[in-house]
Amino acid sequence: MKNLVHESRRRLAWSQQKLADELGVSRQTIISIERGRFDPSLPLAFRIAAVFDCTIEEIFLPEDQS
Repeated sequence: MKNLVHESRRRLAWSQQKLADELGVSRQTIISIERGRFDPSLPLAFRIAAVFDCTIEEIFLPEDQS
């Protein structure tokens, strides 16, 4: 699954650690999500979308829509 976490985080000028702290996860989790090596659980995906004030569909895209 493609995601726009990196772009959204950079738009807020947040570090990976700041986002991790906001979400209650490790920085490594953020790195893995941004690199597409880890798809977050649904509850985490909802928290990520809420932090960026958008919908899950706006931040997580199926591969065929990339």
